[in-house]
Amino acid sequence: MSSVPGKLRPVPPRAYLNPDFMLSPQARTIRVMAELMEPHLRFKKYGVRNTVVMFGSARTMTPERAQRELAEAKALPQSGECTGAECALRLRVAEINLRSSVYYEACRELAYEMTKWSMSLPEWQRFLVCSGGGPGIMEAANQGAHQAGGRSVGLGIALPFEQEHNPYITPELDLEFHYFFVRKYWFLYLAKALVAFPGGFGTFDELFEMLTLIQTGKTKKHFPVLLFGSAFWKSAVNFETFHEWGMVSPEDRDLYIHVDSVQEARDLLVGIITEKYLQGDDPGHD
Repeated sequence: MSSVPGKLRPVPPRAYLNPDFMLSPQARTIRVMAELMEPHLRFKKYGVRNTVVMFGSARTMTPERAQRELAEAKALPQSGECTGAECALRLRVAEINLRSSVYYEACRELAYEMTKWSMSLPEWQRFLVCSGGGPGIMEAANQGAHQAGGRSVGLGIALPFEQEHNPYITPELDLEFHYFFVRKYWFLYLAKALVAFPGGFGTFDELFEMLTLIQTGKTKKHFPVLLFGSAFWKSAVNFETFHEWGMVSPEDRDLYIHVDSVQEARDLLVGIITEKYLQGDDPGHD
């Protein structure tokens, strides 16, 4: 269409202000770079240099909620809301949720203890709790840090189904990612320790990604990986099978540590972090 002589036309948007282009497949590399650079600037602005990453199942409930749902499930047969088989299934699920709820409380307590310890250090040396930003174990981690009066990081992820960010993340350190691999980069980049609580596919994905990067030397840091809850981890993964079949080296046993109490985990983390990162110069990053 030809322009009308003497009539001013609106200025077209610049490419980076054009939402159709920025959301197109052709702009994917730009979006990836944005998820790499924007968090970098934000962490630098707010002085975030070191993190202790805690993750586990998004489904883990608080003990209070689990107790309440178990009581409700026990009352179902009298309510007439379900058949015998349905009532039994709901009761079984409630019992499982109550059993796993101890890990919510353990994560909250550990995040509290680590945050209190961190706040005794000079501000530039502090180790902030970092979670995946969502509910369950992630919420417990941010809640513990919040209750200790400290800051914490939340690295959220956009999913096809709704997953809200928990309310305990420090607002300026609450991030949302589209790309899983960029989110994993930020989990690793600032991490000086990792604590994995019982979880599902996502927990295993993140755990084995971290172990692989340490094992292959793709990260110069050799930070502690704690597997909290040996009853779960030793049942879900028989790590000794890797050794029996020669799939990993004998020294790879040193990549992870089973722990079963908040005090044990806290003492290990403080001891290893102090030895590796607080005895000399600033640890820096890979």
